[in-house]
Amino acid sequence: MTLSPPFKRLVVASHNEGKVREIRDLLTPFGVETLSAAELNLPEPDETEDSFSGNARLKALAAAKASGLPALSDDSGLAVDALGGAPGIYAARWAELPKREGSGRDFNMAMWHVHDQMQQKGGPKTARFICALCMGFPNGDNRIYEGKVEGEIIWPPRGDKGFGYDPVFQALGDRYTFAEIDPATKHAKSHRADAFAKFIAAEFQPS
Repeated sequence: MTLSPPFKRLVVASHNEGKVREIRDLLTPFGVETLSAAELNLPEPDETEDSFSGNARLKALAAAKASGLPALSDDSGLAVDALGGAPGIYAARWAELPKREGSGRDFNMAMWHVHDQMQQKGGPKTARFICALCMGFPNGDNRIYEGKVEGEIIWPPRGDKGFGYDPVFQALGDRYTFAEIDPATKHAKSHRADAFAKFIAAEFQPS
């Protein structure tokens, strides 16, 4: 049995190249053409919500209304138990460079911040990646799919195949970080893959 998408083109509502690449890789086998928000020069909306699902909905609807196409957004982050769930929805903000150093994000800095905070607070190394996908449409309709993967924070960072916090995250039962394994292996077990499987099951139809 094959699954057919109800759309042939959609916008990946992100300016994060690593995230766009992962979502594009997941959708390509289904014959879906993807355009990123960056490719369409869509503005990035301020993430003003207090949850992954809220921010995902905000981004998907903004991209869908601006482009006139269905849009798939992802809001995801790392939740560390020793830090009370931080950085959580602020995972990207922990990587933002001080204004005096210019614009952009430095995840090496962010990983050191996580490590330093864990050293100060003590507690378990357990953590999880959480992902909320939102399928949004120009008319305002939207649907949320959430996924997660459990693991722990390791130090020092290892690997150069991932992005974001991947070099310090090791999934339960694994010996390698998300940045040490090949993308196909990561796609099969990641928080995004968990959410994506739910998205496919709900949105695509057998053919």
